[in-house]
Amino acid sequence: MRRGLLVTVSLWYGFCAALAHAEPFRCPHVGGEFVFAQEANFNTLDQMTSSTITTRNIAMNIYESLMTRDENNRPILELAASMQEAPDHLTYTFRLRQGIHFHNGKAMTSADVVASFDRYARVGLQRSTLDSAARWEAPDAETFVIHMQRVQPTFIEALSSFSVPIVIIPAESRDIPELQLNQPIGTGPYRLVEAVPGSAVKLKRFDGYRPNKSFQERTGLGGYKLACIDSVTFRVVADPGSRLAGLRTGEFQGVEDVPAASLPDLKQDTNIAILPLKNWWIQIANPNTSNPPTDKLLVRKAVQAALDMDEIMDAASDGNYQLNVGFQYPSQPDYTNSGRETYNLHDPELAKKYLVQAGYQGEPVILLTSQDYPPMYNSALVMQQQLEAVGINAQMKVVDWPTSVQMMQNTTAGWNFHFTGWGTQPALGPLAVMQLLVQPNATYKPEGGKDDPDVLAAWNDMNTLPTAEGRQEAFARMQKLVLERVYAVPFGAFTKIQAVRANVGGFVPFRIPRMANVWLSQ
Repeated sequence: MRRGLLVTVSLWYGFCAALAHAEPFRCPHVGGEFVFAQEANFNTLDQMTSSTITTRNIAMNIYESLMTRDENNRPILELAASMQEAPDHLTYTFRLRQGIHFHNGKAMTSADVVASFDRYARVGLQRSTLDSAARWEAPDAETFVIHMQRVQPTFIEALSSFSVPIVIIPAESRDIPELQLNQPIGTGPYRLVEAVPGSAVKLKRFDGYRPNKSFQERTGLGGYKLACIDSVTFRVVADPGSRLAGLRTGEFQGVEDVPAASLPDLKQDTNIAILPLKNWWIQIANPNTSNPPTDKLLVRKAVQAALDMDEIMDAASDGNYQLNVGFQYPSQPDYTNSGRETYNLHDPELAKKYLVQAGYQGEPVILLTSQDYPPMYNSALVMQQQLEAVGINAQMKVVDWPTSVQMMQNTTAGWNFHFTGWGTQPALGPLAVMQLLVQPNATYKPEGGKDDPDVLAAWNDMNTLPTAEGRQEAFARMQKLVLERVYAVPFGAFTKIQAVRANVGGFVPFRIPRMANVWLSQ
């Protein structure tokens, strides 16, 4: 979809292959343990069925896919050695890299790829990725073929997304139910040792890992990857003060979030390297349009009209934010401010007018949030105050992060707005982020599970129109519809600040903490 993705995979692959004579990455030092303190508990390690960052942080060091994205979010091959698109755009043929093994020692073949696609089509959280595919097959052990039922110009972009990727798992895991893949076995540089929900996940170097020799360096989630560290532990540490204290003492080698208020003091510590990542995510509240009173558009518009986004984002980010209309950032090629007339209105009188027109009688509006992520909790707290100021009976429901995700995904009762952050999806582009607003898991919970037909039409155009300009117009149209009908309430964007100990090499901020090609100096 994106103009930024118009470089074809074949050209990019050829460019990488042309550099094959260069010396690939070597670990400057091998050994040691890296303990990474993350903010919130993970709800599952079943990557096919979770879009949460807490799952992705861990799981994408274990799993790999046929395709992924590079450092600039361009599609690249990962477990596939080559990809050929037929002249009629209805067949994609992948030749697999050879010598790839799963963590259980089994050699990966195309039968495993077929099984992975079968499971994803059944339980994958974003299985609409495969809606245009008619079938897939394995004509031999080294070849995987996707046959399309219709041309989709954006198919490779969708297939390479790591929002909820089609990770490759052993064929014997094909029939494991949704969210039940608790002992993940992948092909990545690290393998699972132990997972204790609410506490920690420990990974260990996979000695049978084979790096992709078409590259010389790690890039994005792909490229030439090596496990330089003996073991990596992701520890759940919700309290920011505890994360900072552990970083200072060396208990943690890295942390995923540093409060902006702590930066002046932390910058004086020569043992710490501060790593900011601008436009980390879009702070957002997603309405439940199946549950009264937010089933009424006028009530949702009243909520939208009441909000002061500066006040909300200041509380969410300690002042480290930018106001942002919609679902892309101004630095991205597909950014549009379509729907801007709905944003940051801060108009109490208009909100009260909408409430009268809606016949609102003080019914509770339940704000579902979690203290595991302070930005989510703080934005909900300020939103509650702003809604109360216009006469809305806003009530907080505070649960742990995995529970809030499960409630949002699986229920339409007991809540009206769910607070989260969209980070990976906006970074991947319009397709990845707008896919969150269509079935099978549309975040605004449409009545009866039926998409708004206008939104669905725009989504289909985003995927199928033959020109990039037409698909861009469809994205602008879909964003405008979503904002006008209040199917999402984006507050703004803020910078995420990570930090590592000064003896950590190779750690570069990305959408997840990549532990390949990271080392600990002696």
